[in-house]
Amino acid sequence: MKKIIITIDGPAASGKEKIAKYISKKWKFKHLDSGLLYRRLALILHNEKIETKDINEIKKRIEKINNISFRRSKKLRTQEISQLASKIAIHQFVRQYVNDLQYDFVSKHKKIRGFVIDGRDIGSVVFKKANLKLYIEVNSEIRAKRRYKQLIDSGEKSIYRKILMDVKLRDKKDKMRENSPLIIPNGAHIINNNKSFKHTINQINKLMENF
Repeated sequence: MKKIIITIDGPAASGKEKIAKYISKKWKFKHLDSGLLYRRLALILHNEKIETKDINEIKKRIEKINNISFRRSKKLRTQEISQLASKIAIHQFVRQYVNDLQYDFVSKHKKIRGFVIDGRDIGSVVFKKANLKLYIEVNSEIRAKRRYKQLIDSGEKSIYRKILMDVKLRDKKDKMRENSPLIIPNGAHIINNNKSFKHTINQINKLMENF
């Protein structure tokens, strides 16, 4: 059975996960959040007090990981872990490790007909031959407001201006990093997520008609 792959790329806090969950539920596809894997690694390093600049120690720790959880957790959604994940994601060996986890995930679920995978290099690097590629576009102010609300709702203290500054800085780093920079993948459909979610899913539903 040929697997259907839907990729969702876009900048931080653009709504990739929410869109992926919608597609996963409506079309019964398996959802994989690549950002969760980077956050999971960041949490491991944080708990073991391994510096994100200590490349050798990070490599040693990754080599010792026998299994990594794909489960979501509130601990992974904090601003601190998000920033740590961004720092380790610049290393090619970290990205390759996460990419291999994603390949294994798709390969092992042989009875699943479709997968929706979101991240920042999914359609451009990880699954270049995906059946459908989406790129989510949202202006930085809206993304910062949504991220701020998310943090406040989860009980974490936050300041909107700082979130906006972090979002813009993250965009710059993601687009300028040497390894797998954030770009619009070849053949990707640009989804405008500046307005209501209803407006967003109307765009997606039209593209998903053949699935």
